Amino acid sequence: MTESQAPWWADPELQRARLRRQVELFTEARPEVVVAKGDSDDLADMDHMYRGETILVRDADLDRVSAAVRGEVDDSLINGLVLYRLRDDDTETALATIETRFGVGVATPDHVVHVSPASSGCPATEPEPVEAAGPLPALNDDPNSDGTGVLVSVVDTGFLPNLAQSHSWLANVSGDVEDYNPDDIGLYAGHGSFVAGVVRAMAPKADVHVEGFLTHGGTIFESEMVKQLDEGLDRVPDVICLAGGTRTRRNLNLLGFEVFWQNRLQYYKGTVLVAAAGNDNDRGPFWPAAFPWAVSVGALDQDDQRAPFTNFGSWVDVYAPGMNIVNAFPTGTYIYREPPHVGRVEQFTNGLAEWSGTSFSTPIVAGLIAARMSQTAESGRQAADALLQLARQNAIPRVGPVLKPTASTGLSGM
Repeated sequence: MTESQAPWWADPELQRARLRRQVELFTEARPEVVVAKGDSDDLADMDHMYRGETILVRDADLDRVSAAVRGEVDDSLINGLVLYRLRDDDTETALATIETRFGVGVATPDHVVHVSPASSGCPATEPEPVEAAGPLPALNDDPNSDGTGVLVSVVDTGFLPNLAQSHSWLANVSGDVEDYNPDDIGLYAGHGSFVAGVVRAMAPKADVHVEGFLTHGGTIFESEMVKQLDEGLDRVPDVICLAGGTRTRRNLNLLGFEVFWQNRLQYYKGTVLVAAAGNDNDRGPFWPAAFPWAVSVGALDQDDQRAPFTNFGSWVDVYAPGMNIVNAFPTGTYIYREPPHVGRVEQFTNGLAEWSGTSFSTPIVAGLIAARMSQTAESGRQAADALLQLARQNAIPRVGPVLKPTASTGLSGM
């Protein structure tokens, strides 16, 4: 591998250049995005991103917040939460006023949730073409643990139905149809289909529905996501697979997701949320994966060590393979937009790609939960708890709890 082909995680300057470019792409896709500065004005030092001139507020705190900072309710998001549009103050000024009077956490920014390749998201690389003849993903062929009767909701960029015509493991996957241009596939295009394919490799008979949430350059505002997740619960999924997330102001938890759990998700007592731990090579919390009620998934490399990009720490529940994963990808021309390959052009001709990131270790775990459910008749949460116990038994020193699928059974020892 030449210096110009070196992965971003091997070079601190490439890391910074990559993050700088990603933030630029996010702000181009969503002009409302505000970048909270970190240690300098350099975008590579950014702390978090949010929607400008707005805050999230619990219904119970709305009266006192509106008395402290002028504004009006922009949207009633879900039971217990509103998006409040500020009239006179910017977001940081308003939050400082609210925290001085009422304490930290009463109101928060409307954070940007995203599937970014480096720093605070997924995947860790842009997709790479694979050889014309394959390799195809290894599929679980155990009929006793094939995911029959289990519904997995993939929260992502949408689904490309034409991929199911050439890839049997995507047959009957449903979802919001994603648009893409075969002459310029575009950043994150096909991400949802790829993730759905990874779930199906683990649980070939599971019902998989791909929600098209992350459609603005791989981003969505927290307020938009919790509202759509709330609507998505009407399908009563067993497993929710979320291959994205964000860093937050002061590392506080996402208020929108906290209210979503407290007022809705916890009452779906069998449903489990499986979320990516992110790709910062950092131990700081990444949300919503860091919530105690979520299953947070980090990535292993091909030597069963922590992947060089994965986040880690006490809040990460389990590690699963996340490097050089092969699955479905649209055909067409892909133009690389991020260091170290800006401007490189590749043709994807066989409906497959190789991709790395906690985006792809996450659907492995989601699929293994679905596979176990069909074998044991456990609920999503029960199956997740049992697999986490198994992962702790198989923990690797200096890595942590580990789940690794096998081609024939889905999960050895399940």
